[in-house]
Amino acid sequence: MWEFKDDRPIYLQIIEYVKLRIISGEYAPGGKLLSVRELAAEASVNPNTMQKALGELEREGLVFTRRTMGRFITEDKNMIEGIKKGLAMGHVHAFFEKMQSMGLEKSEILELVTRLAEKQQPGKEGEE
Repeated sequence: MWEFKDDRPIYLQIIEYVKLRIISGEYAPGGKLLSVRELAAEASVNPNTMQKALGELEREGLVFTRRTMGRFITEDKNMIEGIKKGLAMGHVHAFFEKMQSMGLEKSEILELVTRLAEKQQPGKEGEE
């Protein structure tokens, strides 16, 4: 579901949303995208805004156009994996900054993350 916030331009949020769909596998490598008009209708945005976002994704190499056939997702799995790791690192960095602004030391942050990760493992629910 497309949800936009007022804090950033919509076309940038569309780019992020499409990237997330690609790295999560919802949009498969080599898969065909809906047309600009169909995506714009699905997202409830102006087709020009969607075109701008898709054009940027094309410049980045995540999307490519085949004449008369439409737009497709890159088949470069290394590129997709690199984007996934880059986005993940950005979130981890922001998380660490937030935790440090709360006065936590690196060792405390790592301890909290480790404890949470252990709780998330199958068969470990409810353990503290």
